[in-house]
Amino acid sequence: MPYVSTELNRLYAALESSYGATPAPAPSNAFRFLKSSIDLVQDYLQRQDKTGSRSFAGVAPGGRRHGKFDVQSYLIPSGTAGTPPNMAPFFQAACGGTPQTFTGGTAISGCTTSSILFSAAHNLSVGQAIGIGKEIRFVTAVNSSTAVTVDPPFSTAPAAATAITATVTYPLADAPPTLSLFDYWSPSTAQQRILCGAAVDEMQVDVSGDFHQVTFSGLGQDVIDSGTFTSGQGGLTSFPTEPTSQTNNGTPLAGCLGQIWLGSPANGFSTAKFATLSTAKLQLQNGFQLRGSEFGNCIPQTAVAGQRKVTFDFDVFELDDTATAALYNAARNRTQVTAFLQLGTITGSMFGIYLSPVTPQIPTDDSS
Repeated sequence: MPYVSTELNRLYAALESSYGATPAPAPSNAFRFLKSSIDLVQDYLQRQDKTGSRSFAGVAPGGRRHGKFDVQSYLIPSGTAGTPPNMAPFFQAACGGTPQTFTGGTAISGCTTSSILFSAAHNLSVGQAIGIGKEIRFVTAVNSSTAVTVDPPFSTAPAAATAITATVTYPLADAPPTLSLFDYWSPSTAQQRILCGAAVDEMQVDVSGDFHQVTFSGLGQDVIDSGTFTSGQGGLTSFPTEPTSQTNNGTPLAGCLGQIWLGSPANGFSTAKFATLSTAKLQLQNGFQLRGSEFGNCIPQTAVAGQRKVTFDFDVFELDDTATAALYNAARNRTQVTAFLQLGTITGSMFGIYLSPVTPQIPTDDSS
């Protein structure tokens, strides 16, 4: 009987068409990860009636149950501009909106660093990202079918015939979808598991160390395993076999490459680009609650998202420049600013986050 090695573990994630309806895993649903946990949370029913003895009577069968999960991975873009990353189902389940794909375009003369002119209709909307060279920016205004305004501005104005690269943007929405998380091991006779009805309650992006990292955690409807599977669980008639291959694209983003912009000239910032970032952490929390108290069911019937909360914590070295002073003043006066974070500098392998509005808190000094 061989041990089950932690190296021989593969995960797949696929969006569900409805809550708890487990789809079939495909090679394109595979993704690489650092560590994961998939747990079944079971309520145990303890009898309180007198038995005539001091001996514990044990627990009664039944009781409600649900799942929970935590997946940590390097931040790995697809490596191809306009192509979703392998962990796309997690990003969509966290943000809630249907991904918006920009197929790319070509700049014409007359562009500035913040006003981009296209040679043809761009089909962009506010909130979508575009890329030029080693930078990615977000559209804040659609001026016409061939012109947009971006924030923050690009480092240089694109010349005529400059390629504007494709992107995939994950917008926020009120009804995030759920996904199924498949946990396969070798040998095939080991216990295989599926978490169905997985709702991403929290997404965390960490900027530190050798590689940027992302963590997804949340709640699920049920954990199905190959050893105790019965027809009907997760809407399945049989436990799905693992795909014979995996599609793993891209490489992890190096932790030292990227940009951070805080504030704008309208907030008193002479320049909003900071070069002194040491660490940063972005958290998106969806406040999910499971609707699992209905009579007649032991597992939740749906997951309901609550109030969304986004926090952005970062450490920068202090300088005696106007930008650092403006950031402190904005925090002191509770003035709302914008924040932009770009991770990576290679076309097809960049990740961007745009936050607006952000109310900075008074910074704490670390004199060590």
